[in-house]
Amino acid sequence: MSGLIKSSIARKAVMALSGLFLVIFLVLHVTINLASVISPEFFNEASHFMGYNPLVQFVMQPILIAGVIVHFVMGFVLELQNKAARGIGYVKYKGGANAPWVSRNMIYSGLVILAFLGLHFYDFWIHEMAYKYVEAKPEDSTRYYAETVEKFVPFWRTIIYVVSFLLLSLHLWHGFASSLQSMGVNNKYTPAIKSFTKLFAVVVPLAFAFIAIYHHLNPITH
Repeated sequence: MSGLIKSSIARKAVMALSGLFLVIFLVLHVTINLASVISPEFFNEASHFMGYNPLVQFVMQPILIAGVIVHFVMGFVLELQNKAARGIGYVKYKGGANAPWVSRNMIYSGLVILAFLGLHFYDFWIHEMAYKYVEAKPEDSTRYYAETVEKFVPFWRTIIYVVSFLLLSLHLWHGFASSLQSMGVNNKYTPAIKSFTKLFAVVVPLAFAFIAIYHHLNPITH
């Protein structure tokens, strides 16, 4: 029994660490993307740096992909573990009386976010890999802004992004604070930390949604 408990704690720790790592990535990602609204020139420069810097491409990028895989795999494992632990009593489980709706449905918001990441990778990462390594086109530090805006021209794609960011907000609302709690952050600053995580869960996804809507409403005219 103690081995199972230790194993569960270890999985939760891995889940929390990978989640906190992805939160850091979100901060970097939203900062660069906001530049596309404020300064297309700076956005081009930052995107070009991220796209061709060896440290980013061959160290940070593989770590990021590994972090995404670990986070979602651990999420599925813990969800299956929780269902198995509830066993027969699951049919009598009254979730609303024991936990908030968001915390009881993290697996579903996570699945939608995972599907969204697939679209996001298709729109940007696969396109970038094809541009550099398949088509072997020359470096062009001015192309990123136009390529980004073009992705949000279709209304359906913009809606998918906005809905995904809404679900990301719900996921972060519980997940960010839960990750810190799993790592043992529980002191006199806990109420302030929880308030910060909830603010983060609203502001960052809202910023991403704003960027998508802004570029949809302001396409590049030739």
